[in-house]
Amino acid sequence: MSQLDIFGNPILQKSGSIFKKGITVIENGEYIFYPNFFSKEESDSFLKTLRSNIIWKQESMNMYGKKIDFPRLTAWYGNNDKPYSFSGITLQPLPWSSEILSIKSKIEPVANTAFNSVLLNLYRDGNDSISWHTDAEKELGINPVIASVNFGATRKFQLRHIKTKEKLEIELTHGSLLIMQGELQHFWQHQVPKTSKIVRERINLTFRVIK
Repeated sequence: MSQLDIFGNPILQKSGSIFKKGITVIENGEYIFYPNFFSKEESDSFLKTLRSNIIWKQESMNMYGKKIDFPRLTAWYGNNDKPYSFSGITLQPLPWSSEILSIKSKIEPVANTAFNSVLLNLYRDGNDSISWHTDAEKELGINPVIASVNFGATRKFQLRHIKTKEKLEIELTHGSLLIMQGELQHFWQHQVPKTSKIVRERINLTFRVIK
């Protein structure tokens, strides 16, 4: 079981990880985790409005000669000159919505970053997931800051070091904020695995800076 700091943030005791000034430093990376960054009332409201107002799409990719649907729904919002390419697809941004801008304004001072884009994922149940990957596309530049906001069901977020294969796990709770920074995207993959447990919907927003 992970130890907690005075703010309720977990201190993972692996690979000599340390917690210093709110930052958990691990081998080749660092992160900051706030399990209750948004209040329950704020989180409930954002979950409801994002579910209803976001233009969700079922994206797909070609794999082994077949068209495979992503096991989740997605949406890409941000500045109108910042498309994003991954998994063989290119997303054109939709204009910022009022609720996304509200979330953005709350997290930017903490992340010390002015984000210009956000990828939203809707996990409808435990069968929806995202497999091992890094957010290290060339559009994100060197050592990108990625801020992950979560509303709805708690899901396991796993990190795996590309070279050592060490794994870490964080439970992303309703209203939580996870900021990944430093070299992390270049050395650690991450995923949200499927679960056989019956879980409610979850909406994840990953704010980023497209160069």
